[in-house]
Amino acid sequence: MTERLTIADVLARRLHDARIRHAFGMPGGEVLTLVDALDRAGIAFTLVRHENAGGFMAEGVHHASGAPALLVTTVGPGALNAVNVVENAREDRVPMIVVTGCLDAETAARYTHQLADQRAVFAAVAKGSFTMVAGAAEVVADRAVALATSGRPGPVHIDLPIQVANAPAKAEPALRRRPSMPVAPVAGAWLDDLRERIARAERPMIVAGVDALNEAAAPQLRAAAETLGAPVVTTYKAKGLLPEDHDLSLGGAGLSPKADTILLPVVKSADVVLLAGYDPVEMRVGWQDAVDPDRQTVIDVSAEPNTHYMHQGSVNIVAAIGPTLAALTEGIAPRPRWAGHEIARAKAALAEAFAPEPDWGPGVVIDTCRKVLPPDTRASVDSGAHRILLSQMWRADYPRALIQSSGLCTMGCAVPLAIGAQIAEPDRTVVSFSGDAGFLMVAGELATAADLGLRTLFVVFVDRSLALIEMKQRARQLPNAGVDLGRTDFAMLGRAMGGAGHDVTSTGELEAALEAAMACDTFSVIAADIGRRAYDGRF
Repeated sequence: MTERLTIADVLARRLHDARIRHAFGMPGGEVLTLVDALDRAGIAFTLVRHENAGGFMAEGVHHASGAPALLVTTVGPGALNAVNVVENAREDRVPMIVVTGCLDAETAARYTHQLADQRAVFAAVAKGSFTMVAGAAEVVADRAVALATSGRPGPVHIDLPIQVANAPAKAEPALRRRPSMPVAPVAGAWLDDLRERIARAERPMIVAGVDALNEAAAPQLRAAAETLGAPVVTTYKAKGLLPEDHDLSLGGAGLSPKADTILLPVVKSADVVLLAGYDPVEMRVGWQDAVDPDRQTVIDVSAEPNTHYMHQGSVNIVAAIGPTLAALTEGIAPRPRWAGHEIARAKAALAEAFAPEPDWGPGVVIDTCRKVLPPDTRASVDSGAHRILLSQMWRADYPRALIQSSGLCTMGCAVPLAIGAQIAEPDRTVVSFSGDAGFLMVAGELATAADLGLRTLFVVFVDRSLALIEMKQRARQLPNAGVDLGRTDFAMLGRAMGGAGHDVTSTGELEAALEAAMACDTFSVIAADIGRRAYDGRF
C-alpha cells in the first residue's frame, strides 16, 4: 500500500533533513497533523508548560547538538506567547524554526475568534516569515532552513494553515537545496598588506564573538592566537572559543564595569586588533568605540557588514571567520610579543577582582560548583546580577560550555536552556544558575524535567530581591519599590515537582548537595541562600 504523504509530512521530513531531532511546544488542534508528521519523520515532540520556555529548550538542544531549534505553537495565544524567545533568538543569533498553526484563508475572511496577524508579528522579530503553500512545501521548508542558518543565524517563522497541513502531497519532491560553501577572502595586495601589518605588530589582540562561535572557528582562532601571541577576549556568548585556562585567554567581557576597567585598557593599547566574528549586540555601552581605527589597525571580520556603529574598523571583511583568520596569519612566524607582560598582569587583576568571598556569598557558590562539578559540565545562566558575576568567574573550557541570553538578556531562560541541553546530552552533567525571581518565572518547567526523567541540576541564588534592579535603584537614591520578593521554599518546590531539593547556607552544605545531586536519579533544586545585597561591589 502506497504511503499517503501530507504537506505536514513534507515539512517534517525537510526539517529532519536539517538534522532536527527534537521539537518543543504546546499543541492545539491546528497543529495536530504536524505533531503526528514530526513523530513519523523521527522528530520527538516534547510537551512544555509554556511556549516561551519551549523555545529556550529548543535553543538548549541547538547549543548541545548544533542542529537548528524547532518550536511548534498553536494559533493565536500560543503563537504570541513565543514572541520573547523569537526576539531572543534574533539577537542571540540562534537558528530557530517557529511553526505556528493558523486559520485557513477562507475561514479568516469572516471569522474573528483567536485571529491575529501572526506573520506581521513574527516579521518584526524574525529574519523572515512564510506561509506554507501546498504546491511548494519543499521550497518553503528549504528556504526557511536556509535563511535561519545562513549569514548571522536567526529565527524564521512558518505559518501553517490547517487545510494545507492536511493536504495530500503528490509525491516526495525531488527538488533539494544544495549547501553553500564558506566564503574566504580573495588573495591580493590588500591581504598581503594586512598580513604584513599583523606580522610587524608588537601588541596584537583578538576580540572574538558569536559569529566565530556559530561558524565553529575555535581551531583557527586558537591557531591565530598562538601564532601571534595575541591575548583573546570573547563576548559572553563566545566564552570557551579559546579554553579559558589558556595563557592567552582573558575570558569574557561585555557587562561588568569592573572587568572593563581591566580589559579595555589592554584593548586600547594593542597596535593591531583582530575582531574575529565580534558582534557587539551583547556589549554594554562602555564598549562603544573600544577600538580606534585612526590609531590602531582594526581588522573587523564578520558575517555581515558593519552597520551598527558600535565601533568602526580600519577594514571590514565580510567572510567566513575561520578561513579569514587562517589567511591573515598564513606564513607568520611566532615570536615574543607584549614585552611589557600586560597579559599576565591583566589575568592576575581579573583573578583578584573576581575572587570568591572569604566566607559565603554568590562567588563562593560559583567557585564551589565549578570545583565540584565535572570539567565538561555544561552550564546555563539566567539574566540578573548573578549572571554578571558568574560569566566572569565560570571557566569555559569549550565552546558553549556556558549558555545564556546575551543580546536580549531576558529572564527565565536558564532552566529551559538546561533542560534542552540535557535532552540532547543525557549523559553530560548540566547545571542551570538562576536568581530566585527568574526561577519562579519558569518553575512549572520542572514538571517537564520530571516527565522526561532528567537529572539536571538547578541552582538558585536566593536573596529575595531583583538584586540588579535594586542596586540601580539605590545608586539613583530612589526609595525601595517593586524589587522585593517574598519567601519561597525552593527546595520543597523541587521535591513537590518530582525532584530532589536542598537548602544550603555554607560551602560544606553546598558541596554535599552537589555530590548528592550528581548521584540522584531525578533532577535536583539547590537553593543557596546568599542574603540581601550580596552582589554589592562584586562586578
